[in-house]
Amino acid sequence: MASRIARLDDRALRLTEAFWPGPLTLVAPIADASLVCDLARAGLDTVAVRAPAHLIAQSVIGALGRPLVAPSANRSGRPSPTTFADAVAETGASAKVTLDGGDCAIGLESTVISLLDGPPRLLRPGAVTRSQIEALIGPLAEAGADAARSPGRLARHYAPSAPVRLHAVAPAPGEAFLAFGPTPDGPMTFNLSPAGDLREAAARLFSALRAADALAPSAIAVAPIPDAGLGEAINDRLRRAAGYVG
Repeated sequence: MASRIARLDDRALRLTEAFWPGPLTLVAPIADASLVCDLARAGLDTVAVRAPAHLIAQSVIGALGRPLVAPSANRSGRPSPTTFADAVAETGASAKVTLDGGDCAIGLESTVISLLDGPPRLLRPGAVTRSQIEALIGPLAEAGADAARSPGRLARHYAPSAPVRLHAVAPAPGEAFLAFGPTPDGPMTFNLSPAGDLREAAARLFSALRAADALAPSAIAVAPIPDAGLGEAINDRLRRAAGYVG
C-alpha cells in the first residue's frame, strides 16, 4: 500500500522490514500524486508514510482498503495527547466519531527519516533510535533543507501554556516540576520515571506536561534527561516545548 503512493528505495525497504508496523515514518518522493491530495502533502513533491502497529488503526485502514491521512490529535503547537481523554479534550469537539484505543504505549511521536537524494536525514527523533536506524542504512545526516518536509519542526512546538525551564535541579516557588530519577514528592511534582528509565519517561512526558500545565504554575521546571538513545527524542520535545532548538 505504501509503495503505491511513495517511491521506496532499498534503504526504505530495509527499514520497513525491521520496524513496520511501528513508530517510524519515511519521507519519500511521491509515486502517484493523484492518490494523495496536495493538502495532505502540504503541496510538496514528497509524502510521509507509516504503518501503525495499533490494532484499531490497522483495522480502520484495512476496512478502508487504502491509505489514511492521519494528522495528530493536538492543535498546532500544543503537547500531543497520549490518552483518549486528552485527545477528546484537545480536538474532540471537532470529531464526528471517536475511537478509544487506550493510552499510548510509547508516548512520543514516530521517528521521521527523509529518504530523498543524498544521505538519509533524521527529521524528527522518536521511539526508533538513531543507532537502530544507522545500524541498517548507515550514518544519518541532520535535517537541513528537508526539515520542512516533517511535522513537529517548529521552534515552539508541543508547548503547554506555562513557560518551560529546562535542566532544573529543583523547582522555584510557584513552579511545577517534571522530575526524573529519585526525587521527593511534592504538591506540583510529576516524576517521569523514579527509576530513571527513558522508556517510562517517554510514555509519561506529554501527560505530565498537560497535568502540570493544568495547575496554572508560574512555569514548568524540568529535570535534566540523558541525551542518549530515546533521550534524544525526549529532549527534542522538551526543547521545543521550551521554545527553542539547540
